[in-house]
Amino acid sequence: MMQNKNLALLKVALIIFVIVTIVYGLCYVFIPQALVEMSGGDPVHSSWLRWPGCTLIALGIGAIMVLRNPAKQDIFIITIALGTLLTGLALLYTWIFEMPVAAWFIAMPTIIILINSALLWWSRQQAKEIIK
Repeated sequence: MMQNKNLALLKVALIIFVIVTIVYGLCYVFIPQALVEMSGGDPVHSSWLRWPGCTLIALGIGAIMVLRNPAKQDIFIITIALGTLLTGLALLYTWIFEMPVAAWFIAMPTIIILINSALLWWSRQQAKEIIK
C-alpha cells in the first residue's frame, strides 16, 4: 500500500511529462511553421524543428514505458527531470530577458515545464526505494 502511495505523485508527474512532450513533439513534426507563426518569431526551416520533435516523441514514449513499470528506472527519471529543469530555465531566460513578441507563447510552457520538473524531482525522492 505504501509503495503505491509513493508512486502516485511520480505517475502524475510522468503523465504531465508524456502529454507535454508528445503534444509539442507532434506539433514540431507536423506543423512546425504554424508554431513559429503563433510565437511571432522569424521563419525557420522546418527541419530544424522536426528532428527535435521526433526526440520529444521518443522521450514521451519512454516515459509511457516507465509509467507502466517504474521499478529501477531512476536514470530515466533523472534524465527527464534534468531536461525539464534546463528547458524551463532556458524558457524563463527568454521570457524575462528577450521579451518575445508573443509572451504567452513562452510563459505558458515555462510555468508548466518548471512545475513538472519540480514534481519529477519531488516524486523521485518519494519513490526512490522503488525506482533505484
